[in-house]
Amino acid sequence: MKQYPLFIFLLLLFTGCNKELSFENETFEEKSTIPCEKDCPIISMEIPIAKNKKIISDSINKRIYNVIKEIVYFEEDSIKTSDYKLLAASFIKSYEEMHKKFPTETFGWEAKIKGNVEFESEQILNIRIDHYTFTGGAHGYQGYRSLLFNPKTGKAIANDQLFKNEKEFKAFAEKAFRTKYQIPEKANINATGLMFENDKFQLPQNIFYTSEGLLLYYNSYEAASYADGPKDILFPYDEVGKYLKFK
Repeated sequence: MKQYPLFIFLLLLFTGCNKELSFENETFEEKSTIPCEKDCPIISMEIPIAKNKKIISDSINKRIYNVIKEIVYFEEDSIKTSDYKLLAASFIKSYEEMHKKFPTETFGWEAKIKGNVEFESEQILNIRIDHYTFTGGAHGYQGYRSLLFNPKTGKAIANDQLFKNEKEFKAFAEKAFRTKYQIPEKANINATGLMFENDKFQLPQNIFYTSEGLLLYYNSYEAASYADGPKDILFPYDEVGKYLKFK
């Protein structure tokens, strides 16, 4: 009988160590205390938080936080903590400091962040971040961010690590892109009004693994003007599987 407590402890410890990596969404919201009638400053964030597998989870959560910080943090000093409440508060603080300098301005800042697990397999994990920010001007900015991880280690996977031969995939993707957007094969890639840097086709900054296939997604300004909107192209896995290191 005296051995039962030790047995139960070891059983619970073994069970805890073998829990699978999982995600739980947490919501953070902050509003300005400055009186307003409309367009009141607000930031709302719905974040997928990795649970279990502590080392792996910590690595994933840190990366997600740093990316969101890049999107909504406007202060000069750096935040060293991975605290979303503090991050939300800093966004509102930046607005209130701006309001003190320009009290006659009536527009309010806004930030909306929503993250989700877009794709998960034994080889790759894809977190998608949908974000919208408005901090004045003619319009806000909306975009998507793709965060790729090795689910066994939690380490980030860069786009150039996705392909067996990136050059070959790039040539394949350009041909398909030209077909979709009706750009003649031998014409300059920007011949129809696109804005690729140095007049050369490039893979996007954000590549998504989805249930339907591999999605190349160009946010506004990346390959075209804001007026022309984002560009994308989806490849079924049976077409691009031969190029991919992870499936």
